[in-house]
Amino acid sequence: MKISSTSMNYQHHINSDFTNKKIPSVLSAEIATALSFYPELAHTPIRFQFRQRIKGSVMQAQPVIRSFFTNQREYQINISALFRLTHAAEPIHQLPAEVLIGWIGHELGHVMDYENRSVWGMVCFGLGYLLSPKYVRKAERTADTFAVNHGLGRYIIATKHYILDHTSLPDKYKRKIARLYLSPDDIVEQVRALEEGLKNSNVAGHE
Repeated sequence: MKISSTSMNYQHHINSDFTNKKIPSVLSAEIATALSFYPELAHTPIRFQFRQRIKGSVMQAQPVIRSFFTNQREYQINISALFRLTHAAEPIHQLPAEVLIGWIGHELGHVMDYENRSVWGMVCFGLGYLLSPKYVRKAERTADTFAVNHGLGRYIIATKHYILDHTSLPDKYKRKIARLYLSPDDIVEQVRALEEGLKNSNVAGHE
């Protein structure tokens, strides 16, 4: 499933009010588009920031710990400045737009998951993520599911295909993605089930 970035119109999203978001200008269109699928996060402070290297990841969503003791939770999404290939690297913002939207949409799925957890629940989440590969798999698939249920299915699929089909990405990283995350086929099935549910709901509403 291929999406042409030239067919997308980002202007509506760029003009949105993101006063409680910190967004790098080179990714403003992609981040704003991903955020537009999550209206529940409109008032949630989120800082998107570049990092030179994130161990084992390209992006990483984290809660701001001190905010858990205030009335307003805050989050940060770390983004690797470089997309590292086997023998080279390229600036992350040069990746295809639909791939970046899917990647960011997945990280926002983590934020949605965090929002549903108490402080103690977040402590347990952190411990589980550090200590249990099965827990990591469940957490990553939960984030994918949040993204799909919010309408980002085609972007998530584009991201998965980009990673799994990229000839210059390390095989170790590809195996990690295949093991921990929903596959493109899994996501297609989720999208179909979601669309079928919406269709049945609309039919029932007109009876």
